[in-house]
Amino acid sequence: MREKLEEYQAVEKATMNFVKSVAEGNSKYAKELFIDEAVLFGYLDGKLEHGSIQQFYHNVDTIGGDKNFKARIDVIAIEETLAVVRVLEENWGNRIDFTDYLLLLNMNGKWKCVAKAYNQNSNTIKK
Repeated sequence: MREKLEEYQAVEKATMNFVKSVAEGNSKYAKELFIDEAVLFGYLDGKLEHGSIQQFYHNVDTIGGDKNFKARIDVIAIEETLAVVRVLEENWGNRIDFTDYLLLLNMNGKWKCVAKAYNQNSNTIKK
């Protein structure tokens, strides 16, 4: 059974903390979305990043915001306590395009991200 639209809107609203952090270059918003034990996996400029979500926070705070950054949130699926979200990012750090997949769980009535996996578009890789 498909979840009600209100639940999709709640997941999208929670995910906006991710987008806002990247847009503004400030990890404080993302820290409201991710649990402390969250993990990330992906290749940044050809180098594998994996492990703690702290690396993502470091990247956001180091790169900073950009007024030309654009993002789109797609709530792919919700199955009771589980949600899969795709975030399309353009012009992160004034040069990188990403596709992120976020895995969220409804924990104590709040949508929280437990894992982030991403792909950097190959035409934006800096070697």
